[in-house]
Amino acid sequence: MSWYHESMYDAGRAAGSLWEETAPQLAPGIDLGPAGDGNCDVAIIGGGYTGLSAALHLARDFSIDVRLLEAGPLGWGASGRNGGFCTLPPMALSLGGLVARYGGEEARRFIDTQREAIAFVRSFAETEAIDIELQGEGELHVAHAPSRFVELEKERDLLSRVFGIDAPLYRREEVAERFYDSREQFGALLMPLSFGLHPLRFARGLAAVAARAGARLHGRSPVIRWEREGQRHRLTTPSGTITASRVLVATNGFTREPMPDALASRILPVMSNIIVTRPLTESELAAQSWRTESPCANTRNLLFYYRLLPDRRFLFGARGDTTGTPEDGLRMRRYMERRLREVFPGWADAEITHSWRGFVCMGLRRTPSIGALTADPSVFFALGYHGNGVAAAPWAGRLAAQLIGGKAKIPDIPLPLRGKPAAIPFPSLRGWYLRAALGYYWLMDR
Repeated sequence: MSWYHESMYDAGRAAGSLWEETAPQLAPGIDLGPAGDGNCDVAIIGGGYTGLSAALHLARDFSIDVRLLEAGPLGWGASGRNGGFCTLPPMALSLGGLVARYGGEEARRFIDTQREAIAFVRSFAETEAIDIELQGEGELHVAHAPSRFVELEKERDLLSRVFGIDAPLYRREEVAERFYDSREQFGALLMPLSFGLHPLRFARGLAAVAARAGARLHGRSPVIRWEREGQRHRLTTPSGTITASRVLVATNGFTREPMPDALASRILPVMSNIIVTRPLTESELAAQSWRTESPCANTRNLLFYYRLLPDRRFLFGARGDTTGTPEDGLRMRRYMERRLREVFPGWADAEITHSWRGFVCMGLRRTPSIGALTADPSVFFALGYHGNGVAAAPWAGRLAAQLIGGKAKIPDIPLPLRGKPAAIPFPSLRGWYLRAALGYYWLMDR
């Protein structure tokens, strides 16, 4: 069940992203196309970073017979349409909230895994010679109002004291001199380790390596029915039925029926929109003192996230509407164009060449969810990256493979990541909860 327009789930439609135009196509034989009848040990539902990473590690590290089922082309969902921010952490909690809820030790374990996740993306791309168009050193957390600079000071101190992370803090004048300036720039915290990348290049690179390792990857294979037959799972697609001993759900923001209700009713898909300009001129870049390739995100609750791409196009992202209709998509594009030009007036004449949107996966716990269902331990899951899954998702896929392969156990998972998402009261009202939350955050940001 979903309150979004059905077009948001139409896997036959391209996202319309810049990434689709600029990523190399998969070589023949990597995406095997619609799945016919067959058997395997592990079936993976979802062909994004999580599923592709899990398929790779199951096949390569454990010699497990694995089939992956993706509703659209491989990487069609969030993995192929996000902003390309390889950053930490994948949560909607503040760092202080994380420590208060889980304690310092578990909070550190969690953040340490996500530092490892960022390192994994970098080393994987280098080892496998995948050109992911890596950019920048660190991510700028930018105070969008003078009052928010105090929050960045607290974040810097907490990062140092609890997590041992040295994050330089710059005042407005220093940011303008070193990085950029705008009407909503009042200082920034530079989160180390982070960088930008081309998300679909990364997804297709993962797919190629997974296929070479022996994983069978099936795009255009939506699971339309899921049944249990003795000790086996029967996953029916429009072109056949796959039976498997174990199943990994890796559908993130696109999770809905026939995925288990213990997962589908507990996630909150939230729209995220991106626009991209034509390549900016040197004089336009100088007008905003722009001299960084590092990704940036501001301190709004309904944040703006943005970065300069290798060809000098500017990517600008924001949270989206609550319906998914084409009409609201057009309204959201107009709003983002207006806000881009308000925040960066030096680019008022920069034409918008691309616009697209997709789902961020949120949950009440506000951290990712990794584990196996208590009611059926043969069903594993890894999802809920809260808009920050470029590093977290492939790492989670690897961890899921280790759980299935017996190398890792559930207690090994840090508490902030362990177990299914928290139950949402009256899940049929999730659309109304979302509208209320977005309205509240909009007022807070003002």
